[in-house]
Amino acid sequence: RIRVTFQVDADGLLSVSAREQTSGIEAHIVVKPSYGLTEDEITHMLQSSFGAAEADKQARALREAIVDAEQLIEAVSVALTKDGDSLLSNEEKQTILANIETLKSLCHTKDCHAIHQATETLNHATEAFAARRMDASVKSALAGKNVENLEL
Repeated sequence: RIRVTFQVDADGLLSVSAREQTSGIEAHIVVKPSYGLTEDEITHMLQSSFGAAEADKQARALREAIVDAEQLIEAVSVALTKDGDSLLSNEEKQTILANIETLKSLCHTKDCHAIHQATETLNHATEAFAARRMDASVKSALAGKNVENLEL
């Protein structure tokens, strides 16, 4: 009688042990999935992935900055279309539009820092506009209502 034990660890390595019950002789092997790769090839692949980690991190940060910028551009553009003429002076509107164009052009570069700065600049340029839009929304929602009848 032979007792065979199979065990898979967290790394996907298979350990197999076999023990002959009457004599007590035991054998143990570890099966490493190499997919036809040598130990040196696996080591090289791991080292290459570590080497590319910083570039991958920078590429991800750039893509996230671009996505954030594009979302802000879209939100501000929609707000300008809806309320820009009624809530902004011509000068304020032109400043915001110029900031949008700057941010759009930077989204085609690979300068993550510049994209972040332009995003912050556009955010800052639209703060007063956002506050006015919020005030107008609250005023509209409360129009014709009595303070005593409001539910909080």
